Amino acid sequence: QVQLVESGGGLVQPGGSLRLSCKASGFVFSSAAMNWYRQAPGKERELVAGITSAGDSTNYADSVKGRFTMSRDNVRNTVYLQILSLKPEDTAVYYCNTRLSRGLRNSADYWGQGTQVTVSS
Repeated sequence: QVQLVESGGGLVQPGGSLRLSCKASGFVFSSAAMNWYRQAPGKERELVAGITSAGDSTNYADSVKGRFTMSRDNVRNTVYLQILSLKPEDTAVYYCNTRLSRGLRNSADYWGQGTQVTVSS
């Protein structure tokens, strides 16, 4: 039922920009905080950005502050990640995520299929 579908990744030269999108369905999007994670081969998945349900507050990993901007459109049920000044170390699969309550003291994480970002000259 819950579905998250990322798009917008691709091959970009260092210093380039990308805008990732995540289309959500199957839940009340406007009530859900959303997150972007990324995972490079052989590395742990890391949280890079988060946004509140209303889009009035965001947070970012130190490694991406000043370059990544997260936003959302609660009419289109879509969350975005604008990435500027891409670096080779940004190369990873980027995943959209939300955590939804399934009762008292119970919640579940939902993930998209991921979109590949490759930064290379």
